[in-house]
Amino acid sequence: MAKFELKLPKMGESVAEATITSWLKEVGDTIEIDDAVVEIATDKVDSDVPSEVAGVLLQKNFEVDQVVKVGEVLAVIQTEGEDATPDPLPATTIKTVKETAALVVEAASPVAEAATAVTEEITQVQEQLQPIVSNEKRFYSPLVKNIAAQENISQEELDGVPGTGQNGRVTKKDILAYLKNRIPITPVVAEAALQPTAPRAALLVTPKQKTPPPTPAVVSGEDQIIEMSRMGRLIADHMIQSKETSAHVQSFVEADVTELWEWREKIKHKFFERTGEKLTFTPLFITAVLKALHDFPLLNSSVDGNRIIQKGAINIGMATALSDGNLIVPVIRNADHLNLFGLSKAVNDLARRARENQLLPDEVQGGTYTVTNVGNFGSIMGTPIINQPQVGIMAVGVIRKMPAVIETPDGDFIGIRRKLILSHSYDHRIINGATGGQFVKNVANYLENWDEPAPI
Repeated sequence: MAKFELKLPKMGESVAEATITSWLKEVGDTIEIDDAVVEIATDKVDSDVPSEVAGVLLQKNFEVDQVVKVGEVLAVIQTEGEDATPDPLPATTIKTVKETAALVVEAASPVAEAATAVTEEITQVQEQLQPIVSNEKRFYSPLVKNIAAQENISQEELDGVPGTGQNGRVTKKDILAYLKNRIPITPVVAEAALQPTAPRAALLVTPKQKTPPPTPAVVSGEDQIIEMSRMGRLIADHMIQSKETSAHVQSFVEADVTELWEWREKIKHKFFERTGEKLTFTPLFITAVLKALHDFPLLNSSVDGNRIIQKGAINIGMATALSDGNLIVPVIRNADHLNLFGLSKAVNDLARRARENQLLPDEVQGGTYTVTNVGNFGSIMGTPIINQPQVGIMAVGVIRKMPAVIETPDGDFIGIRRKLILSHSYDHRIINGATGGQFVKNVANYLENWDEPAPI
């Protein structure tokens, strides 16, 4: 019999751990190849871990609600075959190795003592400095981390280094080029950063005043207490964080989409026959938003301290409601490179897999601007909360038949038009009212003057 270790797989560069939500197999259960063994959850998405082998579940190493690091052994599966256990070394070989090691240690003891002292000092210094870690914004290789540590580059400073690698990754060449033009840290700051009583983080960031805890709710005998789901708690935390981070302000514009409505009605059936994809309004709204983002690229940004990071790629987050009432935001990467058929296919696929809980962790991160269609639920308009670290989000209201004044060369008259309200929430730290208002007005203009060719 052989034993196979089922490990937590890598789920994206920014995902380092997951929480066990449930075990789908118990000890003693038979497992086939690709059978789901355990369900896990990250702060982005839920998924399961399948088995790569067939056998019997021998051991579970974690309980429900425990946090597991990527690469840790979740369970042990007993399979047919022999253990790949290496043959033991001969006794004579072991004796020779021990004798040689003893001689080396004896000869090097003075050097070892000095090295130990130096190592302890280095360790003390390193413990007082913030380590460089990969995050949702960027992944850093061990080589880049080592160079940053040697050159006393902080996390904040490294996050600002331009990267030429894949997805903006900082390469060895990038950090070395940055060091050539870097202003060295002053001895005073360097000395202060090493003081035990003044850690580096404390010098860079002024701690926020803690918000007083909310007043506890009063529960009567007729009240029902409902525990929030894990995803519900995460969403609540993210919303509070966003409101505390960004200075939210909104602009609203009414758009006449009568021509857009009629255009879609003419082609939607033929579009489905030719492509197999339903042509909903969501990809049409996203198309207008993409055009406006090219007009106002500052809306495709994020804020990092006192710096503005204007994104090169446009990755559209698409807010999707789930059957349990929760919300998830899958991301259409490089959305501006897709035509209307490509957008429709991406929208339909992500929405379907979101409702079936089949999204991958990488598919719900990396967004640069978000669109939410609140009109799907009959809402006239909304004031959405910004999805951090983005600086803007657009809510599209329901399309309604409205009486309107229609201007013609022969005079004005009252007619029935199809209209909707666009709600634009943006971060007032970097987006002023003029820019935020012009952006949503441009989106309305693109919808009202729709000139996209029929994608069939």
